Order: sequence, then structure tokens, then C-alpha cells
Amino acid sequence: MKALLLDRDGIINVDHGYVSRSEDFEFVPGIFDLCRAYAKRGFLVVVVTNQSGIGRGYYDEAAFWQLTDWMKAQFREQGVEIAGVYFCPHHPQKAQGAYLQHCECRKPAPGMLLQAARELNLELRQSVMVGDKPSDMEAAAKAGVGTGYLVGADELPTMHPADSLVAESLAGVPRPA
Repeated sequence: MKALLLDRDGIINVDHGYVSRSEDFEFVPGIFDLCRAYAKRGFLVVVVTNQSGIGRGYYDEAAFWQLTDWMKAQFREQGVEIAGVYFCPHHPQKAQGAYLQHCECRKPAPGMLLQAARELNLELRQSVMVGDKPSDMEAAAKAGVGTGYLVGADELPTMHPADSLVAESLAGVPRPA
């Protein structure tokens, strides 16, 4: 299966900083249209998101999952099923307890993408990553994702999927043919 791999904060929702409640969750214009277009072409929609707010103690995993369930329901109402949500609660310097660590899941490491590939039987070379930070593109490149779109940046980072481009907004991300 091929997938549309999405970062959350900045791509699915406006990044207001450590969003953990539905009242603070504002969908980025165009996200539902983008996901519907890819889903119609046989792509699974998968979320891969760094969530260091958990490790920093701003909210807990239960609050993250409560918000995630709400978000998935909003997508369902828009005709899009999210096949999986993968998150990293760790931070190498700014976290507490067991969350204070270097790990293989925090982007730019590819762990979340590789876990999604294993669990959902994804063909990463045929998949597309959409993110708003260089670390999203680096993780995609390290995981072997075929295409990457960096939204809202001026230029691609040094490490990115071979078939990548910068888009001003989600409207600039090409839809599959």
C-alpha cells in the first residue's frame, strides 16, 4: 500500500504550540481536500508527529489520544479515514523522566515512518510525505519515502526524498493523477 504521510502540527492543524485540546485545534485550510484526493487514488492517510509536549509535561498521553480520537472523527465526517497515527513523545534535552532520551522515533529519525510501514504494509517508495519542517523531509529521506512536500518553507533541506519540492501552502501540494 502507498500512503500519504502527514505531519500534524502545521499541516493538519495550525501550529499554535503544543495543541492538546479540541478547543485549540484549528484545521489548516485544504487538509481535507488534499486527503480526499489521495485517498481516492488508493493512498492510506497516516499521521506521523513529534509530540514533545508529552515529554515536557504540558499534557499526557491520554490527552493526546483523546484529541487524536476527536481529530480522526472530524476527518471521518469529511469522508477521510485515517489509517494510523504514530507519535514520538520524547525529546533529547527538554523532557522529563523516561521521555528524556535520544530515540529512533523522533523526526528527523525515521522510526515512526518505518513502524507505520511495518504495521500497515506500506510501500514507502510509492508514498508521499507532507511536512512543514526540514526534519519531516529528513525522516522521509532516511525511511526511503519516494516523494516529499515541504509546506511553507523557502527551500528544501540538504536531506530530502529525491522527488521533493517546496509548496507555499497545502494548495501547492500536487494531487495524484
